[in-house]
Amino acid sequence: MSWVVALGRRFARLTTDAVVRAPWLWRLFRGPLRRQFEWLAPRWDAIRRPDHLASFEAGLERIDPPARALDVGTGTGDGAAAIARRFPAAEVVGVDLAHEMVEHARRKLAPELAGRVRFEVADSARLPFADGSFELVALANMIPFFDELDRVLAPAGHVLFAFSNGAATPIYVPFERLRSELLRRGFAEPEELSVGTGTAVLARKPDRA
Repeated sequence: MSWVVALGRRFARLTTDAVVRAPWLWRLFRGPLRRQFEWLAPRWDAIRRPDHLASFEAGLERIDPPARALDVGTGTGDGAAAIARRFPAAEVVGVDLAHEMVEHARRKLAPELAGRVRFEVADSARLPFADGSFELVALANMIPFFDELDRVLAPAGHVLFAFSNGAATPIYVPFERLRSELLRRGFAEPEELSVGTGTAVLARKPDRA
C-alpha cells in the first residue's frame, strides 16, 4: 500500500500546482482526486502524524471568536473539531469532496460537539453557501479557490491556510502565491507562522460594511 500512497501524494502535488495556476483545470482533476480520497478515507487517520494540526491550531489562537466557521477540505473532521473546541460558541461546518471522508467525519464526531458541528459533501470550487456566510474560513492541506473563499467570507473575517509538513506537504501553496492572491482581493497583509514542521498563513478580509 505504501507505493500507492506515495503515488497519490505525487498526484496531489501535481493537481495542486496545476489548479492554483489555472483553476479551470479543476474540472479535469476533480474526479480522479475525489476517487483518491474516497479510497484513502478508511486509512486517513492512521497515516497522519499526531501533530498534523499544530500550525492550524496556532493560527486559530490568533483569531477572534467567529459566530460561524467553515472548514474546507475537512477530511475526517479533525479541523472542524479543532475549531469547535477553540471557539465554544461557534457553529462549524466541515465540507469535503469525498463522500467517504464526510461519512467518517460524522461517525467520529465527539457527542459534545454534535450540536454545533455538521459535515456536508461539497466542491470547494463551488461552495453551497451564501455570500459572507462565515467569519472564519479554514483550510488544512487543501487546494484553495480564492474567489470562492473570498465570496463566502464575511467582511472583517479571517482566512487560515495550514500545511502540516510545510513545503513537503503534498497539497501545498507557497506563501508568496497565497500572499499575492489575497492582496489582489483586498485582504490585509498576511501573517506567516511556523510550528514544528508545519506552516500556516492567516489573513483578514477588510471590513466593507
